[in-house]
Amino acid sequence: MTAGDFSLLLPVYAGNSAEQFREAFESSVHRQTLRPDAVVIVQDGPVHSALADTIDALESDSPVPVTRVRLDHNQGLAAALNAGISVMTTEFLARMDADDVSAPQRFAQQLPVVRERGLDVLGSALAEFRGSVERLDAVRVPPIGTHEIRRSAPFRQPFNHPTVVMRRSAVLAAGGYPTHVGRFEDYVLFARLIVAGALVDNLPETLLYYRSDDGAYQRRGGWQHFVSEVGLQRELRRIGLTSRAQWFRNVLLRGPYRLAPVGVRARAYRRFASSGASGR
Repeated sequence: MTAGDFSLLLPVYAGNSAEQFREAFESSVHRQTLRPDAVVIVQDGPVHSALADTIDALESDSPVPVTRVRLDHNQGLAAALNAGISVMTTEFLARMDADDVSAPQRFAQQLPVVRERGLDVLGSALAEFRGSVERLDAVRVPPIGTHEIRRSAPFRQPFNHPTVVMRRSAVLAAGGYPTHVGRFEDYVLFARLIVAGALVDNLPETLLYYRSDDGAYQRRGGWQHFVSEVGLQRELRRIGLTSRAQWFRNVLLRGPYRLAPVGVRARAYRRFASSGASGR
């Protein structure tokens, strides 16, 4: 393989900001010490004119080839990611969200580790920020080491999804991102990979800056998210990641978190995020 041989997978939809998308793209391509060999932008449904113009300009000026997948209507993140993966030609894919910022050394640190160790998934720590990357809220450190990831996966999301580099063939063998589990498509995909024996790890370094806002904790809770949480736990049990006792424990502990007042949920999340113990 060459020094790169990986694609950046970047979904975007009408709710994204044109300026934030530009920052996400340029931080993950132009400013990387190891650039991706290609970029796949998945446009999940129609977008507003400012965002469309920005995508056009970035595609035109990109230093690496860009493939743009246009979905006729908004289908959600899981379907958008699957559409992007289906057109990739590289073996490795790097995830990125349309409003986050990659550290310049992100891929230069991740890709050699993935190749040398034959990993199927490699994530990293991330830092949450508001407005600019100088205003950090919390650092989310995932479990480090294959054993720790497998031990903790039944109880918490084992990777920071926007940070991962994955082997495309392993993702396809696991069935891609599930579209029936609400906002937990990433957790279920990782669970499938772990159950299938995938080689996984995380780096402790902060390689991505995750944009947060006042509504972040609101979106992590509420009745709809509680229902999704119960569905997630049912799916983790079905695929064999959790035991019956673990399923019961998760519903008992994570369910009330989803229904707690926003202020309580925010304090709990920030308390455990920096210790690597937070849920999604």
